[in-house]
Amino acid sequence: MARINTLGLSNLPWFKGQRTHEGAPAKNISTEQQLRRSVLACMLWEDQFYEDGVAIAGRIRELVAKVAPEKVATLAVEARTQMKLRHAPLLLVREMARLATHRHLVAETLMSVIQRADELSEFVALYWSEGKQPLSAQVKKGLAAAFTRFDEYALAKYNRATPVKLRDVLFLCHAKPVDSAQADLWKRLVEDQLATPDTWEVALSSGADKREAWERLLEENKLGALALLRNLRNMAEAKVSGELIKAGLGRMKTERVLPFRFIAAARYAPQWEAELEQAMFRALNGQSGEGAAKLPGKTVLLVDVSGSMDAALSRRSDMRRTDAAFGLAILLREIAEQVSVYTFSDNLVRVPARQGFALRDALHASQPHNGTYLGKALEGIDEKYDRLIVITDEQSHDAVPNPKARGWMLNVASYQNGVGYGKWMHVDGWSDSVIEYIRAVEPVIG
Repeated sequence: MARINTLGLSNLPWFKGQRTHEGAPAKNISTEQQLRRSVLACMLWEDQFYEDGVAIAGRIRELVAKVAPEKVATLAVEARTQMKLRHAPLLLVREMARLATHRHLVAETLMSVIQRADELSEFVALYWSEGKQPLSAQVKKGLAAAFTRFDEYALAKYNRATPVKLRDVLFLCHAKPVDSAQADLWKRLVEDQLATPDTWEVALSSGADKREAWERLLEENKLGALALLRNLRNMAEAKVSGELIKAGLGRMKTERVLPFRFIAAARYAPQWEAELEQAMFRALNGQSGEGAAKLPGKTVLLVDVSGSMDAALSRRSDMRRTDAAFGLAILLREIAEQVSVYTFSDNLVRVPARQGFALRDALHASQPHNGTYLGKALEGIDEKYDRLIVITDEQSHDAVPNPKARGWMLNVASYQNGVGYGKWMHVDGWSDSVIEYIRAVEPVIG
């Protein structure tokens, strides 16, 4: 602490005494910025390296009341549609429903963020988390509008024996069917007569031989990309045909799969790493924009490999925060004309500007994953650049200076305080929308 005090940070105009968890000075930011950084990389109620999930959820609840209703509604839709988050957007809408200033936007926002049938019942369960109470008129309207979107397969897939069932939501929101076919469908839902969907969950829970079930689903192309990636280890344990798995990876649709999914899958299924990498390259071609112009000039990528970045994204997931960081690095590597790649932890280390899993390996092995000295790393970069992109959880031991040219700080965590403000362009989350945002903003800011 004495060493930090010698820097005279308290005299800086942007420093008001707040610090990151590791001790670096953190700028006071607006309540809207605080809400964004808490939401857009948030696996709700999941503990992170420095903060527990309850604290993060509580902070989100408090901030909603302090942010304009239109901003909260836009953030909820962005979190669901661009960042692919599920529970954080529902929490935002739940908190909007409490506030007289915000509740007029609840129906429209709820209809937009509910994109899976189980989110209907999950929202009501969240609404009742502090005790049962009548649903507000705006909540009923939003749920009713969302309910009409789902066909029999979607409803049957998520018609589970949970405390709040889909038919409960139907009764509570008084949804009106759009036609007689939907009326008949909802009647079957109420009577628990929906056709059983042919999903991998149903196939595996029916008592069928696991190997036979997986091989049939692969042969009939009935596994989505995420289901296939998440179950590679289960298939290996069931001794599923390797040729069938390779064929499934070769034809699966990848346009909505982010690189970190392939990185996580390769960790526990390394025998199919070659096929996973080819699938990832197909995904990269779609996400980086086939034929799109590359970012001009020289780009420096600086990737955080400190100990906190090794934390799991959630307690039920094999994915780590480094997966998100390395995936972003792989994606950004594809869209820049000239690239230099570095990592930072205790030291600054330059790594080869490789592609795909080779870049993942170079990043991971570049140095021990210990402390977080981002300020020292920034001072150590002695080459000229047009843009500097830092991928980090924004927890630093030392003060973080402004970049020497255009600087982007990509935050992959939800901690209360962080660095990356001042003259930095700050982005929260790890979606491929980061690419779209950089491309859209740079021509505007010059």
